[in-house]
Amino acid sequence: MASSDPNKRPRPGPWPPAAESAAMPPTTWAKKTGFRPKFSGETNASDSAQIGIQQQSTRRRESDTNLDLEAGRVRPRQEKVNGETTGEKDKPPVRKRRDSDGGGVAKSTNGQAVGTTATAEPAAAATTAAAAQQPARRVSRNEEVLDVLPQIVDDDGFMSRHSHMKYELRDTPGLVPIGLYGFQHYLSILGSLILIPLVIVPAMGGNYEDTSNVISTVLLMSGVTTLLHTSFGSRLPLIQGPSFVYLAPALAIINSPEFLALKGNKFKHIMKELQGALIISSAFQVILGYSGLMSVLLRLINPVVVAPTVAAVGLSFYSYGFPQIGTCLEIGAVQILLVIFFSLYLRKISVLGHRVFLIYAVPLGLAITWAVAFLLTAVGVYSYKGCDVNAPVSHIISDHCRENIPKMKHCRVDALHALGSAPWFRFPYPLQWGMPVFHWKMALVMCVVSIISSVDSVGSYHASSLLVASRPPTPGVLSRGIGLEGLCSLLAGLWGTGTGSSTLTENVHTIAVTKMGSRRAIELGACVLIVLSLIGKVGGFIASIPDVIVAGLLCFMWTMLTALGLSNLRYSEAGSSRNIIIVGLSLFLSLSIPAYFQQYGITPKSNLHVPSYFQPYVVASHGPIRTNFGGLNYILNTLLSLHMVIAFLVAVILDNTVPGSRQERGVYVWSDPETAKREPAVAKDYGLPFRVGKLFRWVKWVGL
Repeated sequence: MASSDPNKRPRPGPWPPAAESAAMPPTTWAKKTGFRPKFSGETNASDSAQIGIQQQSTRRRESDTNLDLEAGRVRPRQEKVNGETTGEKDKPPVRKRRDSDGGGVAKSTNGQAVGTTATAEPAAAATTAAAAQQPARRVSRNEEVLDVLPQIVDDDGFMSRHSHMKYELRDTPGLVPIGLYGFQHYLSILGSLILIPLVIVPAMGGNYEDTSNVISTVLLMSGVTTLLHTSFGSRLPLIQGPSFVYLAPALAIINSPEFLALKGNKFKHIMKELQGALIISSAFQVILGYSGLMSVLLRLINPVVVAPTVAAVGLSFYSYGFPQIGTCLEIGAVQILLVIFFSLYLRKISVLGHRVFLIYAVPLGLAITWAVAFLLTAVGVYSYKGCDVNAPVSHIISDHCRENIPKMKHCRVDALHALGSAPWFRFPYPLQWGMPVFHWKMALVMCVVSIISSVDSVGSYHASSLLVASRPPTPGVLSRGIGLEGLCSLLAGLWGTGTGSSTLTENVHTIAVTKMGSRRAIELGACVLIVLSLIGKVGGFIASIPDVIVAGLLCFMWTMLTALGLSNLRYSEAGSSRNIIIVGLSLFLSLSIPAYFQQYGITPKSNLHVPSYFQPYVVASHGPIRTNFGGLNYILNTLLSLHMVIAFLVAVILDNTVPGSRQERGVYVWSDPETAKREPAVAKDYGLPFRVGKLFRWVKWVGL
């Protein structure tokens, strides 16, 4: 029986005592390895092995009581001393350490402030005595920190400057640094800007001149829409451009049965069909954003939904990647190996403080492989006597030429021909391909795809805001950004880029690697793109990239897109069996169900008149759904053959019907509008310029 003498009772103090804690051996594998369960990525994984068991228990007890999920700030702790309640301000101030020492207060990956990571208050010195005996692990300058980065909490409890970023959202360091970092940012995602036209224009039957003109149009629209988005959209430093989300439905429309029978140059005819579908779908996206419906849909969109949906976009093109590389293996394989070598094995090498090989892996790999292919073409390796690469296949009689023409088409660099067909100066103008053609079945397919594009942008907005902004945007700011993306896609449809405009997912990786989040740098780079779009020779030069090099770059870009999509799971409890099953089912069914639709009705004797890597996109002509309504057959067969649509449907249904806590699901935490209005930093980050916001104060669902 416990003693009742109050004088003999043990005095309250830190538990367990430091000495006992140091002597007590870890009893489980979790304690031996320093593993801690994380909800929404509350702490930096790199610090987990250095933090003592005592700090873990203290942090878990304090995180629920000291964290305001709605306001995103840390509530002052209150303790009783001699029967009186004291606030945080009565306690000794927290000693702040440099970011390299792992100090400060960690900001969860979902936009919330959590407890201390490596610093200890004087009042808890006895509790952390055992952990303090071991030297803290210092973070190397060359070590990558992409997900969870240390932050500092100011006196008011809000997150202060992101010490890991060189330039933040509103920084204006000067014209030279802005120009340098803006050029670096655009160059690092060059592949995302130029590769889609190199795929869809040849698929539509276009020649070098058509490809050059479309590339110039894409550069112009990317520059204009980026300026619009950084000024009147989400105002985050996100480049707008042709999205891979629109590539699969565009290929499905290009390979529609009614277009397969067209003879000659069918490029303009199909482009006008794509323009009509994009204009209607962009109008739908404008309504989705500016009406406030997107704020309602946000309740259904969580990391467990975003992750498999975006990942399925990258996985859906597996049938195009290596089959194209195999047509010229000596060039395509070298392209992939170079990009892998630069981005992985040389990623920590810095030149003048910049990780050149990691940042410029794609441009460097493209330049080297392109130069090698050009030299091989110049010395005549891919020239065969009596064979003309531009001759129609029906006119080729020699078996020798029939065997070597495919290698000539895929390996040769005909830069002179591409440059010769492009003018020096050309201004892309609206309706340059003619009046758009509207078909409701193609427009409905694109409307569904615009929802997928909006889901992709939600993840990009959230991840980038945690890197460069003071707080995540409000639901109104997010709706405003989606609405403006609809307007940008409308412009892309009018000018004729072939695909809709959206936030490029690769922005998040580029910002994390380059540590450059200045809005001004992105805007200056957008102005440079507009100038380049007026020089026709730039488009002609890019159009001369061989198909096999394009396929090699796309393999890497789609890999990055898949990985960036799955990285959204760090905002949820990734080890939860609930989330594992939902994500696994979403990804597997997103591959299996479209495969059923794509293979249905195809026999060895089927003559589809399309290359093998485009056969998955002709499903509308042989799909399993065959009702009396041809338009309905087209819509359902096409949509159910798109991997991202299946992944989104499965994930959104399961995530919103299977029980799970907010922490387990990793529900996105957006800033509260009323709280954001009272914070000058948030107003400067997301407020509209030129007093435009005052004109739309009544539209509360698209602002702060």
